[in-house]
Amino acid sequence: MEKVLHILQDGRFHSGEVIGKELGISRAAVWKVLQKAKEESGIAIHRVPGKGYRLANPLSLLDSSRLLPSLAELSWALSLRSQIDSTNAEALRLMAGRSRQPLVVLAEAQSNGRGRRGRHWVSPYGENLYFTLGCSVAGGFAQLAGLSLVVGIATLRALESEGLANGGLKWPNDIYSQGKKIAGILVEIAGDPADLCQVAIGIGVNVNMTESASSIDQEWTSLRLQLGRFIDRSALAIQLAQQLQRYLQRFLDRGFHAFKDEWEQAHLWQGEECLLSTPLTSIQGVVLGVDGQGGIRLRVDGREQVFCGGELSLRRIE
Repeated sequence: MEKVLHILQDGRFHSGEVIGKELGISRAAVWKVLQKAKEESGIAIHRVPGKGYRLANPLSLLDSSRLLPSLAELSWALSLRSQIDSTNAEALRLMAGRSRQPLVVLAEAQSNGRGRRGRHWVSPYGENLYFTLGCSVAGGFAQLAGLSLVVGIATLRALESEGLANGGLKWPNDIYSQGKKIAGILVEIAGDPADLCQVAIGIGVNVNMTESASSIDQEWTSLRLQLGRFIDRSALAIQLAQQLQRYLQRFLDRGFHAFKDEWEQAHLWQGEECLLSTPLTSIQGVVLGVDGQGGIRLRVDGREQVFCGGELSLRRIE
């Protein structure tokens, strides 16, 4: 399936004869290959007599020949998959019992992409970036406080390098543009809480998605919608890896406190009245910033309070 989609990804017409030669199959077999690709990927493929076959919309499929050398410069490994349950789940599987070499798991589509609080992450084939960095960290869970916020800064910087000028952070780990979500982060940790642990840093970025997805339960946007042009997903993945390497090395050396000011400067709701939702209640207050561990600081009834935890959600009061 991947081979025929790579041929068609430019969105132009390709004759059955040319496709057959590229794949080393007969012209008669091309139709079956295209039908299988359509069924497995969910991508619309158009056929016009006399012209050939083309995708309804062009794709920017991930290119291992570009990704491998770029990640090798960081001493990171690569696992590139066409379809997978979850890049986070795959990263944790690959790290179990293996060396400490960091690895990046990328996929064209996820069948069970995960977001915070058990939410499903919509993952159409070849449209967005489904990226997980897996790494082993000595010293246990405690030193990882604030990690997802630092990953948020690195992700924002990668999007800015692509040209996004109106992005910002929403506590604890979302990236927004013009009031709509453009990227999200899910950090999962396994292993020894007090010693060597495996960390899966999952990042989902809406890249070239333009059509409404009814299963997304919040307002969203994409780089393509914001910038008005088609985005090279491989180039974005490389830029994201480079930003992560730079930010994570500093984080492991100095902790979240070194990023506190930078994070607050990028926080969209700094100084605004917000509602913090917990599993049991909701708390209204003014956002003062974050503390040295990444907890959200709110002024509630005239007093400062700090909140942290994976089950918390913050939204602005309009």
